[in-house]
Amino acid sequence: MSNLKNYLFTSESVSEGHPDKVSDRISDMVVDSYISRDPYARVACETLTTTNKVVLAGEVRGPEIKNDELTEKVRNCIKDIGYDQEGFTWKEATKIESHLHSQSVDIAIGVDSLGNKDEGAGDQGIMFGYACNETDVLMPAPIYYSHKILKLMAEDRKSGKLENIEPDSKSQVTFEYIDGKPSKVKSIVISSQHSDDVNQNQVKDLLRPYMLKSIPDNFFKHFNEDEFYVNPTGKFVIGGPDGDCGLTGRKIIVDTYGGAAPHGGGAFSGKDPTKVDRSAAYAARYIAKNVVGSKIADKCLIQLSYAIGVSKPLSIYVDLFDKDLEKNKFVLEKINDNFDLSPRGIREMLNLNKPIYEKTSAYGHFGRIPEDDGSFSWEKTDKIGIFSK
Repeated sequence: MSNLKNYLFTSESVSEGHPDKVSDRISDMVVDSYISRDPYARVACETLTTTNKVVLAGEVRGPEIKNDELTEKVRNCIKDIGYDQEGFTWKEATKIESHLHSQSVDIAIGVDSLGNKDEGAGDQGIMFGYACNETDVLMPAPIYYSHKILKLMAEDRKSGKLENIEPDSKSQVTFEYIDGKPSKVKSIVISSQHSDDVNQNQVKDLLRPYMLKSIPDNFFKHFNEDEFYVNPTGKFVIGGPDGDCGLTGRKIIVDTYGGAAPHGGGAFSGKDPTKVDRSAAYAARYIAKNVVGSKIADKCLIQLSYAIGVSKPLSIYVDLFDKDLEKNKFVLEKINDNFDLSPRGIREMLNLNKPIYEKTSAYGHFGRIPEDDGSFSWEKTDKIGIFSK
C-alpha cells in the first residue's frame, strides 16, 4: 500500500456490544481484578459468550478471587454494556462458569526473574506499532472515524438519548486517498441491532447523525448518500452473544490500526502486562507515535520480536516510509539508547502494573487520550524531543 498514491482504503470497528467485544471486556475485567490486588499477578483469561451463557477459562497466578465475586463482576460488565434481552442478560438467566486455574510452572520459570536473570518475555512473537499524521491522535483516518461513530452511538444509547438501538453494532468507513493522504469519504456502513419497533428506514434516520457528527465536514465533499449503507441485510433484532458466539481476541485488527499496518497476530485482551503480545505492542505504538509527533516523518512502523524467557528484544525494525536511510538509522539508534524494551522495562516505562485494561477493550487500544489513572499511557507524546533533529 505504501507505494500507491491514489487508492481506496477501508477499516471497520465493532461496538462494545459485539459478542467478541463482550468477551474482551470480561477478560480484561478479570485482568484488572487480579492486578488491583497484586500488581504483579499473572493472568491469561479467555472468555466465551453465547446464548445466556458465559464461560471463563485460562491461567492465573496471584491472589485468590472467589467465583461468586467474579460472577458478580461479569454480570456488571454485561449490565453496563446494556444487555437485558431474552437470549442474553446480566440477570440470573445467563449462566456463568469459571474454569480459571493456576499458571503453568514451566511458563513461570521462563518468565520469572531469579538471581542475576532478568524477567523474560512471557512468550515468543512479533509485535508492531504504527503512527501517522492523518488525525490529531496520529491514527489512520478510516479506523479512527469508524471507532468514533460507534462510541458516540453507545454514549447516547446508554444515556437514553438514542432509543430503539441495541448494543451490538458495527461500522465501516472507506476513504479515498489522493497523493497518499485521506481526501474524502467514499462510503460508510453501519449495522446495528435494533428493537422490533423500528424499520430499516427509521434505523437509517436514527444513525445518520452519528456518521455526520463523527467525521469532519471537509471529508464529505461530493459524498453520495447512496454510499451510506445501514443494515444492508434488513432486519437486525437478534444480536449480541445470542445471535453469534463471542470469543476473546478475535478482533485484533479492530483493536489496532484497522489493517493500515501489520499485526503480529497476538491478541491483547485477557493478558497481564508480562505478556509481550500486549505490552510490547503498546511500547511499539508509544515509540512510533513519538517519532511522528516529532514531525521527522509522516508515518512510522516499528516491529519488535521476542523469545520466551529472554528479556531483550531479538530485533527492532523501523520503517519511516520515506527511503531516507540516514534518518531511519538515526531513529533506530535513538530507540536503542533511550528505551528499555525488556518486559520489565516496558512495564516501568509505561506504568502498566495497574488495573487499567477493562476500558481498552472496545473502540481501540490506540488513538485514545491518556487518563489520570495511568490508562493509555502509551498514547503520551512526552518523548518527542528524543527524535527531534
